[in-house]
Amino acid sequence: MTKLHLAEFNIGTLKYDWDDPRVADFQNNLDRVFAIAERFDGYIWHLKGPEMEAAQLDPTGPLGGDPRTASTLSVWRDLAALERFVWKTVHKRFYDRRAEWYGPQNAWGGLRLVMWWVPIGQIPTITEAAARLRQLVRDGDSDTAFGWDYARATWGETE
Repeated sequence: MTKLHLAEFNIGTLKYDWDDPRVADFQNNLDRVFAIAERFDGYIWHLKGPEMEAAQLDPTGPLGGDPRTASTLSVWRDLAALERFVWKTVHKRFYDRRAEWYGPQNAWGGLRLVMWWVPIGQIPTITEAAARLRQLVRDGDSDTAFGWDYARATWGETE
C-alpha cells in the first residue's frame, strides 16, 4: 500500500436541525476536531466546511440534499494513522456520543462509513465517495469499498 493513501467517507443524519441546541456541542466542536486532524501525523486532506456543506445540501447531488446530513470526506497516509486519530484523540469522545446526535438509520442502509485506497495525490470527490458507500451497501466489503473490520482483517491490526 506504499503507493496508495486511504480515503474515508462517513455520513449520518442528525436527529435535530443544525441550529437546535441539542446539536450545539457537536457543532461547536467540529472546528476543534478538524484542527486536530489537520495537525495529525498521517493526515493528508479533507473536504472543507463550505464545500462539504454545499455537497450535503445539493438536492440533485449524490448525498440527496437533506439539511440534517453531516459527513466527512478525508484522505490519510494509511489505516494506522486514521485509526490513531479516530480512537486516540478527542475525536473518540465525540464518536462515543454519536447516539445523542445521530438517528439509527440513514439513506445508506444504516452504514455510516466507507474506506477505499486512492493513488497518492488523488483527491476523491463526493460523487466517488457516495458511489463507494452504495457499493459497500450493495455488495459488502471488498478491496474497493470496506469498513473497519475488513480493513483490519485484510491489512492487519495497527495498534
